[in-house]
Amino acid sequence: FALRPFPGCPVRSQSDNDIYDGVLCPQDLVNMVEAAGFDVDAPTLTRFVMANTRDLELVILMNAISTSCKLITSAVQRAGVAKLYGLAGEMNSTGDDQKKLDVMSNDMMINALVNSGVCSVLVSEENEEPIIVPKEKAGKFCVAFDPLDGSSNIDCNVSVGTIFSVYEKKADSEGTEEDLLRSGADCVCAGYCVYSSAVELVFTFQGGDVHGFCLDPSVGEFVHTRPKMLFPEDGGKKIFSCNEGNVNYWDQPIQDAVAEFKKGP
Repeated sequence: FALRPFPGCPVRSQSDNDIYDGVLCPQDLVNMVEAAGFDVDAPTLTRFVMANTRDLELVILMNAISTSCKLITSAVQRAGVAKLYGLAGEMNSTGDDQKKLDVMSNDMMINALVNSGVCSVLVSEENEEPIIVPKEKAGKFCVAFDPLDGSSNIDCNVSVGTIFSVYEKKADSEGTEEDLLRSGADCVCAGYCVYSSAVELVFTFQGGDVHGFCLDPSVGEFVHTRPKMLFPEDGGKKIFSCNEGNVNYWDQPIQDAVAEFKKGP
C-alpha cells in the first residue's frame, strides 16, 4: 500500500514524491473503509432481532421472512427481463386475478416459512384454505400474509409489497386457522416490505416501537435505517387516497365521506 504514515506506524522507505510505502496501520484501514462508504458496524435486521428478543424461534421466523423478501425483491426487479408480467390464469381466495409474480412470491414465502421449522399454520391471500405445516416441521407460530400486495401495479412498474402478521398458537392447539382469528392485541409481530426504488422492511414486536430496515444490495442485508418510526405530531399532510373508478359500487356512507374529504378543512 502507498500511504502516508500515521504516528507510530513503521515506515520502510520514502519515494521522491513524498508518498510512503508504509505498513498498513489499523487507522489507515478504518479511514479507507469510511472513505469508501462502508459501515464497519452495520446494525442489520438479524442483529436487531437477536438483541430485542430471547425467543430463538422468533429470530428464525424473522430470518425466514426477510429471506422471502429478498427473493421476492429479486423476482420483482427481474420481472421484465424474465417475462413475469401478466396473469397466471387463476384467481386467488378473494376473487382477484392472480399475476405470475403473485404465484411465484407465494411459493417463495410458503417454502421459506414451512422449512423454517417454527410455523404450524400459514394463511395466504393466494390460497383458498390454510396451509397446515407437517408435524415434523411444525413450530409454535401462525403466520398470515399477502406475498405481493398491489400486484395489479406490477405491469405498470409501480411499487408493490408484502404484508405479514404473526401469532403464537394457543397452548392447547395443534395449529388451526382459529389460532389466527384473534385480536390484534395477541399479535406477536407484524409488518410489511415495500419493493420500490428502495426495498424497505418495516415491522414491530408486540408492545414495541416500529422500526424500518433498508435492503443494502451490496451486502444483501437489511440495515436498520429508521428507528422508532412515528406519525408527525401535527398529523402530517391531510390527504386521502382511493380508487374512484369504483365509486358507483361504494356504499352511500363511503361516497358521502369521500365527498366531505374533497371539500377540505
